[in-house]
Amino acid sequence: KMALRLCYPLAAWIFILLIPGLSEGGKLLVVPAFGSHWLSMKEVIEKVAERGHEVVVLKPEVSWNMRQRQEHAYAVKAYPVSNKLEEIEDSFQEYYAAHLKDMPFPLKLIELYRVYVQIFNTFFLQCRELFNHTETMRYLNQSGFDAVITDPSIMCGVTVANYFSLPLVFFMRGMPCNLHFEAAQCPSPLSYIPRTFSFHSDRMTFFQRVGNALISFLELWYCNGYYHDALKLSSEVLQRDVTLTDLLSSASVSLMRFDFVFEYPRPAMPNMVFIGGINCAQKEPLPQVYSHFPKKCKYMLYGRLVLLFCLVFF
Repeated sequence: KMALRLCYPLAAWIFILLIPGLSEGGKLLVVPAFGSHWLSMKEVIEKVAERGHEVVVLKPEVSWNMRQRQEHAYAVKAYPVSNKLEEIEDSFQEYYAAHLKDMPFPLKLIELYRVYVQIFNTFFLQCRELFNHTETMRYLNQSGFDAVITDPSIMCGVTVANYFSLPLVFFMRGMPCNLHFEAAQCPSPLSYIPRTFSFHSDRMTFFQRVGNALISFLELWYCNGYYHDALKLSSEVLQRDVTLTDLLSSASVSLMRFDFVFEYPRPAMPNMVFIGGINCAQKEPLPQVYSHFPKKCKYMLYGRLVLLFCLVFF
């Protein structure tokens, strides 16, 4: 009799779950970034769509490396932009060239900052045109999305989620100025966590720590300049003054595309999920020209062990 009493509620719950509408998947809006950011996210989005969720990828009509024409499990919603593909490719060429220039340290940083701002503004112009396109905004408003998943590096998806008051999921490797930890209120002690462009390890001398602290103060200045257009547009569409921390702290979950053990030790928030290695989903055989390299490394390791053994015991 006791077993029968337990079966009745269980059967009722199964019946409720089978009612149409209660067991349906969610509706997810995806606002991806460009380049390798999208290549890593694409694998996850396809799996989510294959599991029964309705997924819509929002992209500009002119999009670098998102020009695939094959069928997908997800839908694509494109909106018109004024950018030409040649302009985007030219920005990338200048971006790559800046990293290869041999320049003194201060000039190198200034040049990198300049091209970073330029390429960000090139892509964020598409976001501004998204908000100016009435038809697309009406579609997003009437579609009844349950959440937004985005790479926050371009900030467009962050602004869209805040505008429509939708739950926000980050899928990212990181952000400039340590913003992905600052917004989540994760401690980043300057004594052993080097800042970007400091080129220090986690074991710093006193003067290196002083330099690390100075860089952290400068980050407040150059990141506000870097994201100036994003902050301006967000303040306009949300009709209130916003900061980078205001926008980024609205994330419900952050899928961190790196492995915790390879990072500097620091606390992590409960809504941070580390998914390192997910960008290696598409595996390909090692080219023949490199196939001998692992074997040589193994022989070198064995040779060093033998040499160490001889030095210790003989």
